[in-house]
Amino acid sequence: MPAPVPAPDSGSDSGSATGTSLAPAPGVSHPLRIAQVSPLFESVPPTRYGGTERIVAYLTDALLDLGHEVTLYASGDSVTRAELVPCSEHALRLANTRPGMATCLHVLQVEEVVRNAREHQLVHFHTEPYQHAVARHLRMCALTTVHGRLDIPEAVRLYEEYDDQPLVSISRYQRRTLPRAAWAGNVYHGLPPDLYHLDERPRGYLAFLGRIAPEKRPDRAIEIARRAGLPLRIAAKVDDVDRGYYEEVIAPLIDGRDVELIGEVDDAGKQELLGGALGLLFPIDWPEPFGLVMIESLACGAPVIAWRAGSVPEVLRHGETGWIVDSVDEAVEAVQRIGELSRARCRESFLERFTAARMAADYVKIYRARIAQERALAA
Repeated sequence: MPAPVPAPDSGSDSGSATGTSLAPAPGVSHPLRIAQVSPLFESVPPTRYGGTERIVAYLTDALLDLGHEVTLYASGDSVTRAELVPCSEHALRLANTRPGMATCLHVLQVEEVVRNAREHQLVHFHTEPYQHAVARHLRMCALTTVHGRLDIPEAVRLYEEYDDQPLVSISRYQRRTLPRAAWAGNVYHGLPPDLYHLDERPRGYLAFLGRIAPEKRPDRAIEIARRAGLPLRIAAKVDDVDRGYYEEVIAPLIDGRDVELIGEVDDAGKQELLGGALGLLFPIDWPEPFGLVMIESLACGAPVIAWRAGSVPEVLRHGETGWIVDSVDEAVEAVQRIGELSRARCRESFLERFTAARMAADYVKIYRARIAQERALAA
């Protein structure tokens, strides 16, 4: 199978060239006062599925471990060591929210952040882009990590308008449609090193983890597993927007024996699923901005078989932590070769490149540069 196009290995434009993990420090000489602004769809951390809110939780804890002061703007049922400013009573996805409620609450969240802006040296947004107009006109010291795709015309138009607002990408591929945006850095996601552990005793099945959605291609995963002669366990949520796809395309393929749908799982469930899997199937059909499930799999020692799309060549090392493929035929071949990959090396690669401590250290460098920039402008 072909090797991937080489990709830069470093996590952040302002971070180390190797992406090596940095151990948390008990304190810093000049601690920062940072606000983290999370979407309200899930709690921080989420109880089940939730990518952005999960990263906000890990980043917040890692910043606290480094000795910084953090205020978290999130749903009221969040659990955090930071100072929590609740901006909704509960996480919105699992609540019976009315149409338009999410928009109203997120706008009110921005208002709350603005009201308290002077208490923070920098405000770090992880939300939809409601904040850009406010930040521009109030000259807030802020930046936004863009967690979603940017290859849609509306996103391009939005960020061309707000080309003065600092952004952080989560992969270099994510930037391709916006090369002239005000990129302040690139930071790969990270997880706490003790969240999952190496399991060197796989139990003869393949795994699929995430969302059941057309762009995630669980149908491909099912075809690959069946052609490889292995069971497939699917741990995934079904959003309302994808309910028709699930019922029409995926449900008829699930027999409960060779193809099993587990549903959404928590961290313990992910450890059991990924730790026991021969490998994770990641047969995406969209420009994935990062793909958190890939590093969750590596943390458990399970190699990843993934399509060459989006961030995949940046996250995986072909022939070391997984196989990067371009077709179902190549994926089936990769399954047959999964035993060539070291599960211990997958875990080591996670520890070297994708810990929360490394992520936090990279962000702190960007924070300090952003704060210095605002001070220079105000002088």
